[in-house]
Amino acid sequence: MPTVEDVRAALLGVIDPELGDNVVDLGMVRDIEVDPDGFVTVTIALTVAGCPLQKQLRTDVDGQVGAVPGVAGVAVRMGEMDATEKAALMARARHKAQDRGIVTDIPAAARILAIASGKGGVGKSSVTANLAVSLAGRGLTVGVLDADIWGFSLPRMLGLEGQVAGEDRKMVPIEQPIGLGLLKVLSMGLIGGAAEDQAIMWRGLILNRAVQHFLEDVRWGDLDYLLIDMPPGTGDVQMGLARMLPRADMIIVTTPALAAQKVAARAADMAKRGYLRVAGVVENMTAFTCDHGDEYALFGSGGGRRLAEELGVPLLGQVPIEPAVARGGDEGRPAALGDGPAADVFRAIAEKIVLDVAPLVELTGCSARMLDAIEKALAKAPEPAG
Repeated sequence: MPTVEDVRAALLGVIDPELGDNVVDLGMVRDIEVDPDGFVTVTIALTVAGCPLQKQLRTDVDGQVGAVPGVAGVAVRMGEMDATEKAALMARARHKAQDRGIVTDIPAAARILAIASGKGGVGKSSVTANLAVSLAGRGLTVGVLDADIWGFSLPRMLGLEGQVAGEDRKMVPIEQPIGLGLLKVLSMGLIGGAAEDQAIMWRGLILNRAVQHFLEDVRWGDLDYLLIDMPPGTGDVQMGLARMLPRADMIIVTTPALAAQKVAARAADMAKRGYLRVAGVVENMTAFTCDHGDEYALFGSGGGRRLAEELGVPLLGQVPIEPAVARGGDEGRPAALGDGPAADVFRAIAEKIVLDVAPLVELTGCSARMLDAIEKALAKAPEPAG
């Protein structure tokens, strides 16, 4: 039988997507009931009763608690915080905002998706490029930040050349129209002096500082989504981004192999420790289908689904092995811009993101607007003496 403490521990993985903290420490978990038959009822108190984020929180609670062994079913009730509870929540949010210590030009309503993996070679950058053009193809404005400083590859994958412009000491990303939408791309490969075949030999602290510049000193303008191509692993850059962008959602990329699944789980564990919401899993290189219709699972099977079930998050899609994906990356025309099985999967994942996983919502009056006001006040505050 699951206990109340088992459920509470699972709820530590439910992150308020705007405040960048878990619902337990934010004081949003008002009550937990566990019936003798294993049915669990969780009551969540929102800052505003009609907050559009309640659907996402409900889904996340259901997924995290439903993954606890012995849980037969989950019911989620929503309430509204009283003045005392709301004051305590905002005090914690203010403290976290002070700890973060940076102010960015990323709009408060933009959804931030960090595309991460536990190891290299799983196609994380390819997934980032194809999801970016799939989202932009829906008429959205999509920022793309290539945070893989050592191994930048997005300029080639997206067919971009030139250098980012400067305006009032801010970098202006290179823009590329995609259908009715727009990409805004920033990468080390688009900054003067960074040759594609030249090693960048920087230590961790310098890399982390470079990524901070990519956040602080960029004029993003209007954005619907910001996709961040994360470097592989769980080092300085990843921990720095978790601190500087607490409202980011993480999408974990893995391959079907059990070994890749276990390594990818480390990236998810880092997200949990950094209070980042894991929004879902993408399984890349799922299987190859030959001209005769026979399917071959070259890298094993089931890794993506097992990881998603273990984390209590959705499996967003399984991308097949298809020559068009590699060819599109080499030629600067992502496969999602064309037709084929992989293109269909990428567009389906983008639809899930927009409709269910990280939808764009009007956040007036919600916690995001409260935090935005806090950050602006902190930015205007004078430096402490001494």
